[in-house]
Amino acid sequence: MTNLREIFAHNLKEKRQNCGFSQAKLAEMVSVSTHHIATIETARNYPTLDLVERMANALDIEIYELFINPLSPPEEMERLYQVAAKNIDQLICESMERYCQATTKNITDEVINAIKQALSDERKK
Repeated sequence: MTNLREIFAHNLKEKRQNCGFSQAKLAEMVSVSTHHIATIETARNYPTLDLVERMANALDIEIYELFINPLSPPEEMERLYQVAAKNIDQLICESMERYCQATTKNITDEVINAIKQALSDERKK
């Protein structure tokens, strides 16, 4: 599903079937023809806002439910994987950067201390 019309058509059909209504029953409840419901469910026609509201009321759902993009489980899993992978990559990079900074600072401090010690030892001679 790529566009709003297809999303709406899919959701309308699914919600109608979940209520146990035929296209004819829903058409009767919202005062349109069965053909009009069929063309909406196949995304060939798009309803007016007034009709959307009547259909939502007939199906006993909130209007927005007809417009939610229902990702299939594999698509949703892929989306979650991409988000998790991005977050994990970011965490690894940040951790490695902090580690390198701390290590570099420790090495630098150790080198400076060793030089100071060597100079101090040389002066004592």
